[in-house]
Amino acid sequence: MSKRPRTLDSFFVSPPNKKRQTENAANEVKPQNQAQSKHTTYPFAVAELPTDLQEILQFVPSSEGRDIADQPDLDLVYYQPYIPKGAEKELFEFLRQNLFFYRVKYSIKRGPVETQINTPRFTTVFGLDESSRFSPDGSVIVDAASQKPVPKDRYQCQPRPIPQCLDSLRILAENVTGCKFNFTLVNYYASGDDSISYHSDDERFLGVDPAIASMSLGARRDFLMKHKPTAAKHSSETQPMKMPMASGDMILMRGKTQSNWLHSIPKRKGGEAEKGRINITFRRAKVKGGTENYYRYNVGQGDVYRWDPGSRSMVIWKG
Repeated sequence: MSKRPRTLDSFFVSPPNKKRQTENAANEVKPQNQAQSKHTTYPFAVAELPTDLQEILQFVPSSEGRDIADQPDLDLVYYQPYIPKGAEKELFEFLRQNLFFYRVKYSIKRGPVETQINTPRFTTVFGLDESSRFSPDGSVIVDAASQKPVPKDRYQCQPRPIPQCLDSLRILAENVTGCKFNFTLVNYYASGDDSISYHSDDERFLGVDPAIASMSLGARRDFLMKHKPTAAKHSSETQPMKMPMASGDMILMRGKTQSNWLHSIPKRKGGEAEKGRINITFRRAKVKGGTENYYRYNVGQGDVYRWDPGSRSMVIWKG
């Protein structure tokens, strides 16, 4: 007798004769796949995605993207959701428990005044710009044109390859959007006090009209957008936007969006924001200046943090 084909619903239906687990137990990630991504630049090995998650992600996107281009210079595709419901919870817990993060501090100088900046969220980054690539085993960085190892002083930072758990998501995002990405940036908002101010990802090293895919996991947080300042006679043509990014949602920002619009995640007190949120962005840096920038502002020189299930918080990793 042939077996019935598995459906997406079958992944989320509990076995009929098993006692329901407690909420805390359900939040713990079980070691379903012992394979790990390792590299000399990683403070510790990063687990690969469990097999069940890999199978569920074959159903991405969970819904068709909705085009949003009803205001000047705006070009978005909004997936609500992108990750199938139920799977996004497991993916959130898995990434929070297995990735390493940083709480970056850096100084900026405005005229004669130097200001110390404490990044109000946890960050981490992986990838390498188009001018170089990693050798197949990830041990050597080679020049993309000559295929020869790059000089040791080419990068002031330590670029690192994207671990399998994030690279699988990057490949999915490329297949869905038709865009190419070589960097994965991850932000962890531990509570409603963590945020990111209005900004645009329009750096020169991203090229003209860059495409950036932004995926949300965990707590729902408002994603705000507003047009950059324009002449007074055009100010009434655009209106600020607020999108309640839920767990599993993804927004693709493309075209003239970055050069003309700003976006932010504001602080939020209490409620769902206290459960924590992971934001994963995929982007494409074209020159080594992009690599230097991303590692400086998302890794820095500070301590490594890792999720501690006991205290339910990010703690400094002692190695």
